[in-house]
Amino acid sequence: MASEDQAAASVADATDVVLFDAPVFSEDVARIAAAQLPWEKYRNTEILVTGASGMIPMYIVGALLAANDAHDLGLQVTGLVRNKTKAEKRFGTALERSDFTLLGGDVIDTQSFERKFSTVFHGASPARPSLHKSSPVTTLKANTLGTINLLDALVESGGESFVLLSSSEVYGAVNGSGLIREDDQGTLQHFAPRASYSEGKRIAETALAAYADEFGIRGLSLRFGHIYGPGMALDDGRVQADFLADVVRARNVRMMSPGAATRTYTYVADAVEGLFFAHLLGEEQVYNVADPVGNISIRELAETFASVRPEKNLSLDFVNPEDGRSFSPVASLGLDAAKLTGLGWDAATKLSSGVSRCIRSFEEGPLIAE
Repeated sequence: MASEDQAAASVADATDVVLFDAPVFSEDVARIAAAQLPWEKYRNTEILVTGASGMIPMYIVGALLAANDAHDLGLQVTGLVRNKTKAEKRFGTALERSDFTLLGGDVIDTQSFERKFSTVFHGASPARPSLHKSSPVTTLKANTLGTINLLDALVESGGESFVLLSSSEVYGAVNGSGLIREDDQGTLQHFAPRASYSEGKRIAETALAAYADEFGIRGLSLRFGHIYGPGMALDDGRVQADFLADVVRARNVRMMSPGAATRTYTYVADAVEGLFFAHLLGEEQVYNVADPVGNISIRELAETFASVRPEKNLSLDFVNPEDGRSFSPVASLGLDAAKLTGLGWDAATKLSSGVSRCIRSFEEGPLIAE
């Protein structure tokens, strides 16, 4: 059950939700678990999810537990997090489940598994752009040393597969037009602290390919575009979270630029369902995960946030202050997800519906106040 403090938290002072207990989360993970996939492959397995309190990893945990409920798989899920106290707030009643264990620990430290995990879903990495600028060493280590430590532990314990939550930022700036395919390559400005994230993900992918080749494990890298959905903290710092905070707090959606840059936005439940399509059905090593119709401008995203609650009568405010946050230097990252859609995956959630579900998570709670 959510604590009294969580239940009493108001939207005015809330920055997050008890995601596992949010109705929209329960609906989303139940939908993923109902997908026509060979969930039997997970029967009686031990699965580790790192960075488990992050939005995408938490949806992975939730989907696995929902699949356990729906298909009686007998699987056990362990979530590894750096800040266990903070994670416990987000996981809520998940902590009462016998098929879920939450562990505190840092992937940067050498790992050894007491349990034999058949699969590791590695999502531990600072995701906020502000952290890539303020903590570039931690960002780099989590993606490089963290990945290698986990691969060593998986190999030593006789595990079978390693799924890396990578990023479209590995492509850098790709010449030409059109959507970016998995075999496209671009350039990155690597002598810069901001590159700790993108170059760290590149090294992580290379490490995964090396271990897969030398030790025979299955290596799978999912390159996510921009993912949004329930589980975004209002103080995250990325534009989609800023827009969400504006709507939740009933203020006009503030634009820090004209919003001409484009990004590929994909609803989190669709993205995680795509991950399971790749892991359970795919034979390739690398997949883009992106809504084929999700490549939109920042302004279009802001307009959608402002319009989905018409009763609030919100509009866009172009404030254009000097914005010192650290954004990706790449202006457009449209991803070609043909390999994933070829497996039967479909990003079913329209932008307006996904944005509405983000807002619902704060309207319905339970809320967490910092």
